[in-house]
Amino acid sequence: MSIQPLRSILLSLASVALIFSGQAIAEIQTQVINYHDGDNPLQGYFSWDDSIEGKRPGVLVVHEWWGLNDYARQRTRMLAELGYVAFAVDMYGKDQVTKHPEQANAWMSKITENVDNWQHRADLGLQQLKAHKLVNADKTAAIGYCFGGATVLQLAYSGANIDGVVSFHGSLPAATESQYPNINAKILAAHGNADPFTPPEKVTAFMNSMEAADADWQLLSFGGVKHSFTNPGSASYGLDALAYDADADRRSWQAMQNFFAEIFSD
Repeated sequence: MSIQPLRSILLSLASVALIFSGQAIAEIQTQVINYHDGDNPLQGYFSWDDSIEGKRPGVLVVHEWWGLNDYARQRTRMLAELGYVAFAVDMYGKDQVTKHPEQANAWMSKITENVDNWQHRADLGLQQLKAHKLVNADKTAAIGYCFGGATVLQLAYSGANIDGVVSFHGSLPAATESQYPNINAKILAAHGNADPFTPPEKVTAFMNSMEAADADWQLLSFGGVKHSFTNPGSASYGLDALAYDADADRRSWQAMQNFFAEIFSD
């Protein structure tokens, strides 16, 4: 072998080594943390990009009614890739994850039957997020899916110190008159117009309450799109009301990014 080809091989190997060493240095980090709501053990999930230096905005992620599963954790990693620190809050309790609608509904109903406790459980997650050493506590948002979408709206209705919330195929609970003065966060809701869980009269009630509260709000409505449109695994649950829609998923995720760029620009 001549010297020149050998040199080329060595240079190529060196380049490959640099690429892999860079990947090892700059990658998404994750951390499982345990915390409590009184005597109730909770377990959340952080994601961040360790190649970014200094503090950055933080985003709370609230799971679907199935519990804090792989889908919610994947969304935190996607947010970390966008440059945020993301924290998936545990709304039900450690290891309370299911694929059975009856169990999911029972857990969700237990949380939502008392609005103050519901809001408190979400706020505990927000406080975990704000306490992270890499989070700029003055720049935070929350996103949620299904039950989580309703949860982030309730977080906004509670008057939580947060810049904005994004609901993906949430149930769109209307704010009550007593909650109107509390709403300071900007609101973005992405809704499937063919979602049987959130019929037109419920959407109208939500919009009317936002207008009455003089809130800063947006509603994206996707025609012909069912519930759980962001989750590629939605069909696995065997419910006719659920269907993944790649276009609505992509468009709503981009709308979220535009929304964050606005609320974190100050």
